[in-house]
Amino acid sequence: MNAQHIYNIIVAAGSGSRFGAALPKQYCLMNGRPVLMYTIENMRVALPDSHIVLVLNKDFVDYWAELCEQYSFESPCIVVGGDSRWQSVKNAIDTIPDDAEVITVHDGARPIVDRMMVERLIAALNDAPGAIPVVSVTDSLRQLNEQGSVPVDRALYKAVQTPQVFQAEKLIEAYSLPFTPTFTDDASVMAAMGYEVALVEGDTYNIKITNPLDIEIAQLYLRQR
Repeated sequence: MNAQHIYNIIVAAGSGSRFGAALPKQYCLMNGRPVLMYTIENMRVALPDSHIVLVLNKDFVDYWAELCEQYSFESPCIVVGGDSRWQSVKNAIDTIPDDAEVITVHDGARPIVDRMMVERLIAALNDAPGAIPVVSVTDSLRQLNEQGSVPVDRALYKAVQTPQVFQAEKLIEAYSLPFTPTFTDDASVMAAMGYEVALVEGDTYNIKITNPLDIEIAQLYLRQR
């Protein structure tokens, strides 16, 4: 597939309220540079010659420009995000030209993007309208009910990662639906339109920075790559 027709949306508009730092997690330093720069850089390596659309909170656009100047980093095209992840992705989709064949959506707080995993996801589009990376659940799980909780078979569950990749026309169609709280990721938006996505082997190194300790873990993973 011609990478010129692939558009990668990197969503980094969150406030990072759960992270517990002065700055949103995507701007915190990892190996001396902001996390978000690693995410963008590794996506560029994974899909050379493709396009990146970076979604930022309007309050951090100027700050990001200052960071890019400070670290001599070339920023992708920027789109201002919305009040929800769904709105942020939709804002980015609305800027993508008609020649797009594939759209990927990736969390800005997942800095370790593996090229082989991305290639598996893109290849899966030959047989499905979308593909998402998943990994096995290693912890025991319990389902809450009115009586308390019951154990469930973890083999029946998968943990979902990003990037999630889609045939562009179908993702754009799905995002024409009105928002509902069940839209927790892009695959759930596709499901609401009636499209079933393929599950593709993810990467255990592809962690999402959620807590300060995750940055130290990601730094360790980067040294092993």
